[in-house]
Amino acid sequence: MFDFMDMEYTEPVAAAGPNEPYIPEASECLRCGLCVSSCPTFRLFRIDEETPRRRLRSISKILLEKLPISAAERRHLDNCLQCRACETVCPGRMAYGQLFDQAQAQLKAAPDWLAKLAFRLVENRRWRVRLMPWLAVYLKSGLQKPLRRSGLLKKLRLADAEALLAKPALQALASRYPARAATRGRVALFTGCIAEHFDRDTLLAAIKLLNATGYEVLIPRQQSCCGAIHQHNGQSAASFIDTNIRVFNSLDVEAVLHTATACGAMLSAYQSGDGEATERFRQRLVDINDFLLKRWPDDLQLLPCSLKVAVHEPCSQRNVLKNQQAVYALLQKIPDLSIAELADNQTCCGAGGSYMLTHPDIAGQLLALKQQTISASSADLVVSSNFACAVYLNAHGSKLEHPLRLLARQLPAA
Repeated sequence: MFDFMDMEYTEPVAAAGPNEPYIPEASECLRCGLCVSSCPTFRLFRIDEETPRRRLRSISKILLEKLPISAAERRHLDNCLQCRACETVCPGRMAYGQLFDQAQAQLKAAPDWLAKLAFRLVENRRWRVRLMPWLAVYLKSGLQKPLRRSGLLKKLRLADAEALLAKPALQALASRYPARAATRGRVALFTGCIAEHFDRDTLLAAIKLLNATGYEVLIPRQQSCCGAIHQHNGQSAASFIDTNIRVFNSLDVEAVLHTATACGAMLSAYQSGDGEATERFRQRLVDINDFLLKRWPDDLQLLPCSLKVAVHEPCSQRNVLKNQQAVYALLQKIPDLSIAELADNQTCCGAGGSYMLTHPDIAGQLLALKQQTISASSADLVVSSNFACAVYLNAHGSKLEHPLRLLARQLPAA
């Protein structure tokens, strides 16, 4: 039963210099097996190469020993979903996520044409805005079925991305949304890149709730992507970091709020050359679930709802932000609502940001496990605070939405 705890793990590790990342030696590992048993890829493959501690050996070679890694080591390293479940359970509190990103940056893999295109779309808001009407026309045209049958999408390696498409929002959000009630303050909303177009209902729900609780909402047009997709794939996120710090620090607001937990995880880990500016940005950065919970007016009563709701806890929320309890507490403000934790929340759904596109086979296996859990829950609705998780699961037949959307629907009429 606990054979994974006895796997051989004895490679020597070079000592870190004063300015190098600390990576513990194999002998320092407590061999508790917690990181192994929590790893989703080990759950699928049951081999030592697909464990955090084995990946850590590869990371050590890259960062400390300055040695090349084999193709097999690279493949197993790249199979990591970056869910960071191992980091959460490790008694030594290993900063695995940070080390993984540093290793990917050192490897500097040249992206292929498809990855380059994806990076450019994330980087360039003007390109995305121009692309959205064409995507809307495509979805309405009836071309999806014949194009899928033709096999062309698979040949171009676009089939997995095309399967995720939903109707995009074509109109830009306003730059300011005044409070509906007596104004208590002003906040800024981080909208993200892809979510700005494909998760518009969540952003509008966030604005509606903030306005109802007395907050004016600002949405700066100059903001950029959080940078997570670039950083987790070995690309530089410096321009995103610098832009967002500059744009949001220039605003006279009480807080900078995010609705997608994966973006929040990246934003909360920002580092830049200007330490003072970075600290100011971090001090005002708040997950919207936490913000609403702490500032909910006593006299704002929501309409009752008799649905049975299961809460999916995204890895970015459970393992990085660690504020999943705020979702349960917020939902409890809806009278008659039945709320339960989705079983096996500790296991990643497979979305992993761009992982569902770069590793569709592994992601698909984890997706199937999560779908089984959702079906067994008998829930009327599953809520998730991460955009990518909801997109991935919804594209394959599940029904997920952000908890903010449910809360906004239960607001009394003005």
